[in-house]
Amino acid sequence: MRAPVSWIAEFVDLPAGLDGRSLGDALIRVGLEVERVSAPADGISGPLRIGRVLSIEELTGFKKPIRYCLVEVGEPAPRGIVCGAQNFAEGDLIVAALPGAVLPGPFPIVARQTYGRTSDGMICSARELGLGEDHSGILVLPPDFGEPGTDLLDALDVLGMRDAVLDIAVTADRGYCLAVRGLAREAAAALDLPFTDLPVPGVAEQVAGYPASVSDPAGCDRFELRAVTGLDARRPTPEYIVRRLRACGMRSISLAVDVTNYVMLETGHPLHGYDRALLSGPLGVRRAEPGEKLTTLDGTVRLLDADDLVITDDRGPIGLAGVMGGAATELSDGTRDVLLEAAHFDPASISRAVRRHKLPSEAAKRFERGVDPAMAPVALQRCVDLLIEHGGATAVAGGTLIGNGPVPVPIELPAGRPGRLAGTPIATAAVRHRLEQVGCLVTVAEARAAGAPETQATETQATGTEAAADEPVLSVTPPSWRPDLTDPADLIEEVVRLEGYDKVPSVLPRSPADRGWTAEQRLRRSISRAMAGAGYTEVINYPFVSPAVHDAFGLAPEDSRRRALRLANPISDAEPELRTSLLPGLLANLGRNLGRGNRELAIFEMGLVYLPAETTEPAPRPGVEHRPTDAELAAISRTVPVQPRYLATVLAGDVELPGWWGPGRPAGWADAIESARVAARAARVELEIRKAEVAPWHPGRCAQLLLDGAVVGAAGELHPRVIAALDLPARTCAMELNLDAFDPPPPAQAPELSNYPPVLLDLALVVPAPVPAADVLAAVRAGAGGLLESVRLFDVYADDERLGAGLKSLAFALRFRAPDRTLTVDEAIAVRDAAVAEAAVRCGAVLRG
Repeated sequence: MRAPVSWIAEFVDLPAGLDGRSLGDALIRVGLEVERVSAPADGISGPLRIGRVLSIEELTGFKKPIRYCLVEVGEPAPRGIVCGAQNFAEGDLIVAALPGAVLPGPFPIVARQTYGRTSDGMICSARELGLGEDHSGILVLPPDFGEPGTDLLDALDVLGMRDAVLDIAVTADRGYCLAVRGLAREAAAALDLPFTDLPVPGVAEQVAGYPASVSDPAGCDRFELRAVTGLDARRPTPEYIVRRLRACGMRSISLAVDVTNYVMLETGHPLHGYDRALLSGPLGVRRAEPGEKLTTLDGTVRLLDADDLVITDDRGPIGLAGVMGGAATELSDGTRDVLLEAAHFDPASISRAVRRHKLPSEAAKRFERGVDPAMAPVALQRCVDLLIEHGGATAVAGGTLIGNGPVPVPIELPAGRPGRLAGTPIATAAVRHRLEQVGCLVTVAEARAAGAPETQATETQATGTEAAADEPVLSVTPPSWRPDLTDPADLIEEVVRLEGYDKVPSVLPRSPADRGWTAEQRLRRSISRAMAGAGYTEVINYPFVSPAVHDAFGLAPEDSRRRALRLANPISDAEPELRTSLLPGLLANLGRNLGRGNRELAIFEMGLVYLPAETTEPAPRPGVEHRPTDAELAAISRTVPVQPRYLATVLAGDVELPGWWGPGRPAGWADAIESARVAARAARVELEIRKAEVAPWHPGRCAQLLLDGAVVGAAGELHPRVIAALDLPARTCAMELNLDAFDPPPPAQAPELSNYPPVLLDLALVVPAPVPAADVLAAVRAGAGGLLESVRLFDVYADDERLGAGLKSLAFALRFRAPDRTLTVDEAIAVRDAAVAEAAVRCGAVLRG
């Protein structure tokens, strides 16, 4: 929003000597984003004169129209200037920048050869002079503006070029600042000066106006019409209106259109004018019907959506409500009777229509942020008065009013709460004064009773201080132009920002001492360091996946990993679901690295996966007026997705590179299982390994990972079908493990070391081929007892001729040691025999001869 300081000064009596930059600084202090303060004259120097066009020669043979003009600039001979604009004629007064002048940019003017002629200067447009954004043609001055040759540097005040213009970025919650009136109110509050509002018209005489109806009150809760007749639409727009429109970035079109735009910029309430002679029957406000079309003012034929809010007459839609009018009822030079509309439309409906039709407009920008419904009669009366004054029109008696718009709801605010929340004392009188500056109606609701009601307890918890027992409670009714003020927190923000954010003390919260990491954090960091030490590189991925990954992984229809949560507003439509596994992201990382020539890869990720909640009931939405109850918090928790923390690894290529020492070794399923053991050792637990068939792993090269008999993960080589679907290297391996199954280990205790030598024995057991080696290992460990220091499987052997069909031999290295003596060979053999006996009972093992 751009606003000249002189226009703001019509609402606020600004101090003498206050320049635009000082006013901008004051607005910044109360929270507005002032991007730039500029005056067109700041960047202009050199000869800038009034010129009269004496003759125009149309140059031909070029891709665009070009004119060679002789311009009288108060010198003995006219100057020849080349110009491409077409909106002026011989005899018009223009602004001529002569060689040596500098225009905003900076843009120095010099005489130069162009289009086969010498251009001895430039005929300026409004944008080139810094007066606005209009560059559709050059700036044509009024016929009585001055004599040719007059130095315009001495007349910049007349053009408004010394008037500073504030350029303000208005956030979505401050739609009222898209008006000079709203910015002036902010300036008055920032400078603590009185604000003079526009006069509210009296009650009109009870004369029926133009017939209208509203069939969708939810989309339009206020619709008001006024009419004027006898307008001379060909009259020129007053120079002060043109100048202010230009300063705000709008170009002058015609008197009637300029007046509606001027009033919109002044009041913040968009208006629309209809040529009354082109209307057919009463106006209506409704949703569009399927198949309806509308030709808007930009000449585009638009197919309407059933959600579009439209203005209609007997012929059908004549305007896209709150966005743009229709060409069928457009105002023109021949318009004599004008019907003016001011309405209050649903912001969400307007916002959707703008995005659906890709049709942003100044009116829509205000409607979708929320306009002041009470300003409708003021804006209409202001528009009628200007058309009467400058267009010779006559007001038609009466008017049309349907609905009154939303009614503000009072909000209760303890008077001391803003100060307690800000951490600085703010007196009750100051709180009332700041809220009244905003435009609120403030009364004292009641005195806070002694005791500690629930709201006071909640506030004490939030602010850390208690409210006084006799503290007054203010009843605050927000103004109609502030729909964003709905809660006590909104009012507190207004008080604090007007008091000054610079007055809020900067106090860092006290951090509790000696807390350190939690046991869970220490466990995660131990596992992360262990994985890095094993040669894996950590990656972090977004938690979003494509539904197609379930089919690529070959997941069965009943697999719980298919029950992914779908996002209501995904960042990408290609990845609308939350992950139920870490592997999709890691395999995508592998694919990207392969595409960049990285063939050997070992990566891991620790992160959350998202599983459906315990219940499908919608989550309750407690209010903000008090702390949620335990029952509400429990109900909310039940609807939150289950989010266990997983660890996953992916390996591809060689884990041992080839060199002079010998050939390399490619990654295999055993390396994937070992990555799980690395994590388990960091957590000081031992995993049990069992053969299994789990998607997306190869059915013959996959192992389940168990902890205390419960499945906590899987590891192995990926299924060839998955590798083909994702275009991965053959024999790619992966592991995934549920870290939440690991309890944080207690602090590590130093082991007791024996000074006595160990006894080393090897043990070979013959068992049926289907028996897992892990079961035999567990039986050996259980049978050996406390003297067994370690046991390791070092060989697996199968031979139908020597061992027999369906049998295999498992060879273990056993290490025995006693803490208090040297074991004899007989003691070691006895312990070994006990281990063999236990393996025979559990697994049917036989000592190999």
